Amino acid sequence: MQSLYHVQSSYVYNEINRLKALHPNKKVYAVASDLCASGGYYIAAAADFIYAHPSSLVGSIGVTSASFGFVNLMEKLGVERRNYTSGESKSFLDPFSPSKPQEVEFWNEVLNSTHQQFIQAVEQGRGDRLVKDKQLYSGLIWNGEQAKQLGLIDDFGSAGQVAREVVGLEEIVNYSARKDPISQLVEKLGISVGKGLSQSLQNEHLVLQ
Repeated sequence: MQSLYHVQSSYVYNEINRLKALHPNKKVYAVASDLCASGGYYIAAAADFIYAHPSSLVGSIGVTSASFGFVNLMEKLGVERRNYTSGESKSFLDPFSPSKPQEVEFWNEVLNSTHQQFIQAVEQGRGDRLVKDKQLYSGLIWNGEQAKQLGLIDDFGSAGQVAREVVGLEEIVNYSARKDPISQLVEKLGISVGKGLSQSLQNEHLVLQ
């Protein structure tokens, strides 16, 4: 359910803006590689400048919620649904019960409201760089060239290129969370054992042939 993912994106978006306010002389650069869509673009919109590859996928400014309905299947299987709740909407959008128009209408209102929050964040971050296009917030996704024309990104470039040519740094510090040494050792041992087993099986297969 992507609407929930946007909560985490909003946290990061707000934190970037908070730090920007504390350090107004420092610029924030976001660089997209393969994909910068939905929650990822939500976060990137907080940056002062967004870079991507011409073939990067950018956008998907929308909200989606999907599930399955099992009512007919349960009837064919002869399964009886027993659902006990307190509160008339506690089994809201239950996939094992027939769809109720009033619940669908209510849920669409929730999704539309969340979508508007997403749109506001993008417009606040991108400002007048955005091109007015009715499909901009439709949930569509574009490649980097199209995204630049729409104002979703500013220019093309990789992380290394932006660091060297825009920020002026030759070395990039990777702040990604790293596994502790013991976990890394266990993982390497697991890979080694797996490779050894695979090779052993291959050799055995060759002998048997």
